[in-house]
Amino acid sequence: MSRQTVGMDELVEHWTVLDDEADLVAGKRGATRLGFALFLKYYTRHGRFPRGRAEFPGEVVAFVARQMKVPGADFGLYEWSGRTIEYHRSQIREHLGFRVCSVQDAEKLTAWLAVSVAHAERNADRVREELLKHCRGECIEPLATDRITRMVRSALHAAEETWFSTLAARLTEEARARVLALVADEEEDEGQDDGDGESVLALVKAIPGNVSLESMLREIRKLTAIRAVGLPPGLFADVAPKVLASWRQRAAVESPSHLRRRAPEAAVTLLSALLVEREREVTDELVDLLIATVHRIGARAEQKVTKELINAFRRVAGKENILFSIAEASLAAPDGEVREVVFGSVRGGEQTLKELVHEYRTKGPVYRRTVQTTLKARTPTTTAGA
Repeated sequence: MSRQTVGMDELVEHWTVLDDEADLVAGKRGATRLGFALFLKYYTRHGRFPRGRAEFPGEVVAFVARQMKVPGADFGLYEWSGRTIEYHRSQIREHLGFRVCSVQDAEKLTAWLAVSVAHAERNADRVREELLKHCRGECIEPLATDRITRMVRSALHAAEETWFSTLAARLTEEARARVLALVADEEEDEGQDDGDGESVLALVKAIPGNVSLESMLREIRKLTAIRAVGLPPGLFADVAPKVLASWRQRAAVESPSHLRRRAPEAAVTLLSALLVEREREVTDELVDLLIATVHRIGARAEQKVTKELINAFRRVAGKENILFSIAEASLAAPDGEVREVVFGSVRGGEQTLKELVHEYRTKGPVYRRTVQTTLKARTPTTTAGA
């Protein structure tokens, strides 16, 4: 990957030798003058000394060299070891008010890191960034990279151990026993049984199945098993979400035998994190399953009702034709026996039949066409819903 060019704005802002810095440079010549100026400006910006010439882009060397009135190529003659460079380091630290990180400083920094950063952040790179910022604020020159790495790991470990002890202490002995029973060695790597031949831990970890009554019952059984452990509400109220998520993930991927080998406080915390997070997830999964089930029931019911209505419309259409024939024949011969037989059996008599014939002629075909159009328009939706 090609190196990004350093722009003029950055050169002016970070690599301009100021008046008070020029006083330190005064009296130095050639490669020593240029090397000192570059080291001074680098330390001012980064809070540490460079580890090699590669940390100085060519644009930076040329920009500072012009200010020092020294050829940029002379920087290659600057000695990176010996008494001269150590004296230069001392001068720069004194000028900027920095000090070398002592053993006591390292211990204090690690303790601060564990309490102030690592308790809420499990990403080592971010913890390292916060450590370097703190060193800069405290005017402490950070240690070498490998030492910084060890300090970060120590802080992360200390913070986690403190959390494990604190959270385990929030549970009753009975609750801790129920949590640890999830990975008990009664049946190799099976733990507690939920009564259906499946370990509770495996049930808790399992993802929901397809939309069905069986899936809903399984999720309900899962939620009941989680709540049966009896974890107190607000157990992780003061734990950062990203920390809780990291514990939950570790408990989800570690085998029961691995969890059993952990310290009880650690196993209890990791498993509790898994239970708390899964309880939320299972609740959401149950809601999703319920909604999907209701939609499926609705779709099937709509399909069934539509089919029944179509059949009903067909039966009614036949009856209307028969009724129309009777009414029309009765009106055509009102003086016959029809008047006595038909009119007498209809509430409202002749007037009712007249109104029925009129309604059929004016509304019947329009109504049927409307019903057919509506059903055709609904058919794609019904099919998609099913």
